[in-house]
Amino acid sequence: MDTGLKPVIAGYIPLLDSAVLVAAARMGFAEREGVSLKLVRETSWANIRDRIAVGHFDVAHMLAPMPIAASLNLTSLAVPMIAPMLLGLGGNAITVSADLWGDMAHAGADPAGDPASTGKALAQVIAMRRGGRQRLLRFGVVHPFSGHAYELRYWLAAAGIDPDKDVEISVLAPPVMADALAEHQIDGYCVGEPWNTAAVAAGTGRIATYKQAIWPDSPEKVLGVTRKWADSNPETLSALLRALSAAADWCSERENAEVLAGVLCEPEFLGCPVEICLPALTGQMQFDQSTSRQIPDFLTFAGGAKASPTPAHGRWFFEQMVRWSQAGETSASVREAESVFSSDLYRAALGLAASVPDPVFHLFDEA
Repeated sequence: MDTGLKPVIAGYIPLLDSAVLVAAARMGFAEREGVSLKLVRETSWANIRDRIAVGHFDVAHMLAPMPIAASLNLTSLAVPMIAPMLLGLGGNAITVSADLWGDMAHAGADPAGDPASTGKALAQVIAMRRGGRQRLLRFGVVHPFSGHAYELRYWLAAAGIDPDKDVEISVLAPPVMADALAEHQIDGYCVGEPWNTAAVAAGTGRIATYKQAIWPDSPEKVLGVTRKWADSNPETLSALLRALSAAADWCSERENAEVLAGVLCEPEFLGCPVEICLPALTGQMQFDQSTSRQIPDFLTFAGGAKASPTPAHGRWFFEQMVRWSQAGETSASVREAESVFSSDLYRAALGLAASVPDPVFHLFDEA
């Protein structure tokens, strides 16, 4: 039956920052804008990348650096992409095993997660392990082109730890991180919620530091769209952006946290206990089973101007690709990375001012 709604298929990974897409589909925001939004759950970011490239998905919940990597032909099945909207800020943490945290605490790691302190403590642990000829510590990230990879690397490098020599870094799907830690396959990982809290709840992991402490108010996930689909469906994309902006505003209201957690934790979405979803949504983060801290902006959703991408975001992510030898730096590549994060489509869809000044970044240590 023809409902008159514009169909849009969106891929997503079971993480809390898929909330804007989930809320748009489940709470009626998409339908109000004339969009029939179908969500398809995936298990890995590689699958998200591949399925949007071959046209299985129209749009996707996507790692912020991924559209840049695809546009610069740095990944398989690369296609030109854009990131017309930010779906969430923050939300990641670096979790280490209980044993590793014990060693870090002995070396003076700040229990509140200060990245300079915890990084310094980890460096001391690594030096001691090297002296004892122990194996390299293993850390997991969700994808090479991810905020997680760059945050982990930045944190390590700021402490004088070479991410390519002093530790091992491997790629794992977000939902298996806590299990891999429990099985001693890895010693730590950087992932989005709720998969840090899952390890804390199980007693196998301890949050060492978190994204908001490393790079405050920075993009984590974006709406990923191929340029081809955006060019072919301008009205549908505009309607979707308006729906997602309204959904993001709803998700940002603290009084909606329990309802949002209940929806996200349903089997068809994250399929996990509400208790491990609520901490990030309320900001009451549990670092271990006896240490909690209120971090109001741990994970931020926002519509309106706050969800607008900026070329400066694209430029920073590209600089990390260059820093870690994933890409060569050319003026054309910089321009392409900036254009991926153009705010033009989002601002036109919402009727916002045509341009805004670039944000000022305040990383914890300019390493």
